[in-house]
Amino acid sequence: MTTINGAVALVTGGQRGLGRAFTQALLDAGAAKVYVTARQPVPDDDPRIVPLPLDVTDEQSVLRLAAAAPDVSILVNNAGTTVRGDLTEIGLDDTRTVFETNVFGPLRVAQVFAPVLAANGGGALVDIHSVLSWLAGSGVYGASKAAFWSLTNSLRPVLGKAGTQVLGVHLGYARTDMTAALDVPKIEPDEVAQGMVAALLNGDTEYLADDVSRFAKSALTGPPEALAIV
Repeated sequence: MTTINGAVALVTGGQRGLGRAFTQALLDAGAAKVYVTARQPVPDDDPRIVPLPLDVTDEQSVLRLAAAAPDVSILVNNAGTTVRGDLTEIGLDDTRTVFETNVFGPLRVAQVFAPVLAANGGGALVDIHSVLSWLAGSGVYGASKAAFWSLTNSLRPVLGKAGTQVLGVHLGYARTDMTAALDVPKIEPDEVAQGMVAALLNGDTEYLADDVSRFAKSALTGPPEALAIV
């Protein structure tokens, strides 16, 4: 169980889309301050929101972030990227770019901030996953999210020794600019963010935000073809 009231949080990719919703939900739950990152952050009118630059693929950038935010007790690993195309079409350079951002990036952030969280009482690490961690047919993005899910599960017992709650959040499509052109059922970002806050307060290790993610998780016990989306 994580205390949010009075806490200091950090949300990577926190200035738009889901990240913005996570930031607001943490503030609504009583967070005293939220650092929000972007490669090129913009100022915010809310004095409780502190924009900072971050490139998760650059170790020095992550180290500079940790130096600028030494009081963090809640870290939300939200930043990510994607490329379109199936695994027979995507070149290795594009594959490496996605894995650097979606897998090695959040791992790097977790490694650098693990002692920060421990020094501030343990707190929580929240990793934002996707239903595509479990569904096949989404190319390199899905493969990266599957790897990220595995990393989260491996980090949980390690960080737990320092009293850090590790929460994995799974969802289908959220209603954001990135999904505006997709004609699919979507969940509101605010709903995902409020559920994440509730899961933190409840001490949960996993939050399935919608029916799509709950179905996909339940299908893991079935044949592999049940998880195909193509």
